Amino acid sequence: MKVISSAELRNNMRKYLDSARTETVVIRRGRNETFVLTRQEDLPEDFHRGITKDELMKGIEQDLRKIYGK
Repeated sequence: MKVISSAELRNNMRKYLDSARTETVVIRRGRNETFVLTRQEDLPEDFHRGITKDELMKGIEQDLRKIYGK
């Protein structure tokens, strides 16, 4: 496990992304925030499907019509 600052991550992003393939990288931001960088292998099936703002709005409109019956 490596513990680094957010500035160190920012300055050496590639290095720490490569490190996260084999070990956990802990990022400290200030005194009160801590984040963990690890490799994620099993993503949900629809994770890579992005939607546009228009698709989102259309879905919201359809859902609201179902809720309010209009």
